[in-house]
Amino acid sequence: MTDGQNIKPLTSLRFFAAIWVVLFHYWPNLAGAAAHGEPGFVAKGYLGVELFFILSGFILSHVYRTSVETGRFRYGAFLWARLARVYPLHLATLAAMGLMAGAAGLAGIAVDPNIMSWSSLPANLTLTQAWGFAPVAGWNHPSWSISAEWFAYLSFPAFAWAALKLKDRPLAAVGLAMGFIVVLYASFQALAGFPLTLATIRWGALRIVPCFAYGCALHALWRARPAENQTQALLGAAFSGAGVLVAAAAGASDAAIVIGLGGVIFFLARLAQTGSDLLSARPLVYLGEISYSVYMICIPWKIVFPNLVIRVAQLNSKELPLGLWLVFLISVVPLAAISYHLIEKPARERMKLIAESRVTRRPSAARA
Repeated sequence: MTDGQNIKPLTSLRFFAAIWVVLFHYWPNLAGAAAHGEPGFVAKGYLGVELFFILSGFILSHVYRTSVETGRFRYGAFLWARLARVYPLHLATLAAMGLMAGAAGLAGIAVDPNIMSWSSLPANLTLTQAWGFAPVAGWNHPSWSISAEWFAYLSFPAFAWAALKLKDRPLAAVGLAMGFIVVLYASFQALAGFPLTLATIRWGALRIVPCFAYGCALHALWRARPAENQTQALLGAAFSGAGVLVAAAAGASDAAIVIGLGGVIFFLARLAQTGSDLLSARPLVYLGEISYSVYMICIPWKIVFPNLVIRVAQLNSKELPLGLWLVFLISVVPLAAISYHLIEKPARERMKLIAESRVTRRPSAARA
């Protein structure tokens, strides 16, 4: 179901993307996991970031395309709104990582020196750590993807221009975006020796480009071809979702899975057009709303929880029994909710008020 600019199933989908990434990072902490290896779906959990990137292109096109078409798009206001969305929590988690590392050092606990890499701090503060400006993956490492998002935000007029040029040929836009993914992934692998989907502080800004473009193209198709049949949309969402699960479990190519993720987004959005309530329940939408906090605190919690359990439960390693591992995994959600309500949401609203106050002051200044 859609609610103004909010396509509720896509908001809910953000939570599943975040948990996919969390599973990828937390699986090695499960006792016995190393001996049995990662299930294919878990091993592909890094592609949860690609899901975020495609969603970002789709949603931003949904929110801003009309203003771009009518010439009412304000670039400065757009960037401020996006900064309000990501920057306060980024700063908070960066500071928390520094404080934790400092406290651990004072307590005599060994800390990875890269966590408090002062040479990487300027890039982290300016959200350019995924642009090749950070010498090491320091501080809160998942924030590299926020840096990549910032690159896409700065480039959004170019993406919007390309999408509008092809608005009357949306199938061609989607086809070109898919081809771009396949060609770029293959070329990058051949030249760099590793997949683009594993790039972080090196080439992370490039990693978002094909996914963001794919999201913009999918939105153009979604807008040009509104869904009329709820059953067809439901079957499309079911088959694309099942296809992604099977492909990930089978270890299919990243390009194939990423293209499939776009299909999930497209058909869920079409389903919402028909008035379906699938993935629109308030609890699921709420989990989607706190997904950014889930993503940003997952690595700090990965550092804190196992070290705490080692001391309290006197374990010999950071591999946790199943029960404790489930507590480790599930506890991310309430912690993210606290982060969302204490930091992310109020800071975003405060920055929004600052922007609104600037707008209301302008006419007064003109009259004076």
